[in-house]
Amino acid sequence: MKKKKSPAQKKEALWGLAFVAPTMIGLTVLNFYPVFSTIWQSLCKTGDFGKGNTFIGLKNFQKLFADAEVWQSLWNTIKYAIIEVPFSIAIALMLAVFLNRKMRGRSIYRTIFFIPMVCAPAAVAMVWRWLYNQQFGLINNLFHVSVAWISDPKIAWISIGVIGVWSIIGYNMVLFLAGLQEIPRDFYEAAQIDGATGLQQFWNITVPLLSPTTFFIVQTRVIGALTVFDLMFMVMDKMNVALPKVQSIVYLFYQYSFTNGNKGMGAAVVMILVVFIMIVTILLQQVEKRFVYHN
Repeated sequence: MKKKKSPAQKKEALWGLAFVAPTMIGLTVLNFYPVFSTIWQSLCKTGDFGKGNTFIGLKNFQKLFADAEVWQSLWNTIKYAIIEVPFSIAIALMLAVFLNRKMRGRSIYRTIFFIPMVCAPAAVAMVWRWLYNQQFGLINNLFHVSVAWISDPKIAWISIGVIGVWSIIGYNMVLFLAGLQEIPRDFYEAAQIDGATGLQQFWNITVPLLSPTTFFIVQTRVIGALTVFDLMFMVMDKMNVALPKVQSIVYLFYQYSFTNGNKGMGAAVVMILVVFIMIVTILLQQVEKRFVYHN
C-alpha cells in the first residue's frame, strides 16, 4: 500500500510543479502545438483570407510530388549543402589547427574569423550583393571580368554557397578549437619522440580524436544547410532569372505560405523537408557508428 503524503510533502510537490509548469507550458505552446498544427494544416486546404481549413487528406502532397518546382528546390538545397558543409568544415579545421598553436595575435585572428557569425544577415547580404555586382562589384573590377555571379543560373548557386561557407567558418572553427584543446598533449609528445611528422600526427592523432566534434559539426551543418532561407531571400531578387535554380525548399515554403497565402501547401512542404532531414539524420547516425572514434 502506498503511504499517504504528509501536508509538507504535498506542499513540496506543489512547489515543484509550480517551478516546472512554466517550462512545460513553454514546450507545449512553442514546440508540440506547432508540430501537430503543421501536420493538420498539411492535410487541409486553406480557407478564404487564410481562415478556416477544409480537410482534403493527402491532396496537397499529391500536388507537390507532381510539381517540378518542388523537386528542383529540393535539388537546389542539396547542392547548397554539398558546397557549404564540406568546404566550411575543411577550412575551419585547418584554421583551428593553425590557431591552436602558440603565436602572436592568436586572439585577434580568432576574432576576425568569428566576426561573420555576429554580423546581421541583412548586412552580410548587402555586402556580398555589392561584391557580386556585375557592373560595379569589387570581384569583377579586381579581376577585370564581367561575370553575372548571382544572375547566371549556371553559377548563381555556387555563389550563394560561397557566402554560406564564409558565414559559418567562424562557428565551425570555434567548435574545432574546443575539441582540439581536449586532446591531451602527451599523445603529440609521444609521437614526436617516435619521429612522427606533423602531417602524420594530424592524420593519426588529431583526426581520430576530433571525430566526435567533427561529426557533431557535420550533423548540425547538414541540418542547417537543408533549412537555409535567409541567403536566398536577401541576396536573390524575386525577378532574378536565376532564382528557380537557387531557391531552397524553405524558400518555396515561404512562397506558398506567405506570398501565395496557401498555408496547407506550405505545411506540406515543411513535412516533406522534415521527413528528408530525418532520413539524412538516420544515415548520419549509421555513419557515426563506423567512423567516429569515442575514447
